[in-house]
Amino acid sequence: MQSVDRAISVLEILARRGDAGVSEVAAEIDVHKSTAFRLLGALEARGLVEQASERGKYRLGFGLVRLAGAVTGRIDITQQGLPVCERLAEELGETVNIAVLQETYAINLCQARGPGAITAHNWVGKLTQLHATSSGKILLAHLPAKDRAALLADTGLPRATPHTLTSKSRLEKNLAEARRRGYAWTVEEYEVGLHAIAAPIRDRDGEVTAALSASGPSYRFTEERMHALAPVLIGGAQEISHRMGHLG
Repeated sequence: MQSVDRAISVLEILARRGDAGVSEVAAEIDVHKSTAFRLLGALEARGLVEQASERGKYRLGFGLVRLAGAVTGRIDITQQGLPVCERLAEELGETVNIAVLQETYAINLCQARGPGAITAHNWVGKLTQLHATSSGKILLAHLPAKDRAALLADTGLPRATPHTLTSKSRLEKNLAEARRRGYAWTVEEYEVGLHAIAAPIRDRDGEVTAALSASGPSYRFTEERMHALAPVLIGGAQEISHRMGHLG
């Protein structure tokens, strides 16, 4: 852990100074020059730092762009999607979220609460089960069948409520219907008393990378109302997709 901490410190030093030599790095992190040289060498081998000139100065490398690329899409989708979420939350009167796939869960990136929302529950940053949530279902539905099967084999289909779909055949039928309709829905499958619908958000290549969902209490956000409002949510998801560069 000490070497990891030192390596991160080296990156922070270079980010702050622009460039630095081995002696300067060693002095800042209080290690011997040989240790600083090894740290810089390891980072250089991964493309995270590079030699700035023949003077032996080091600077941050373009390998960091590769790492940053893994999160810039999420940052972009939050920036592009939040205004749409806020408008939809006002229009629908319910809570609207954007979620993406993270390993075996859906993680919520941003949220807007409508004037009719009765709960202060904050879903941002929360990991939720894929098979029991509308966002998760949309993300599952648009995975290649082989990837979806492998993911579900890893996670299983644990029961969150008495209404959770725990049969693979029933879930697959539900996901096929979601693909056909252009949106997924849950009826008290994640929490008793909670209904939700979700539509796919696509990137510039047309790949589904996120889900836009609306959720509310079952007594108000009824099945009938959910399905009636689905075109509004789909329209919002398409708007965010266009903002992300999708021209379809």
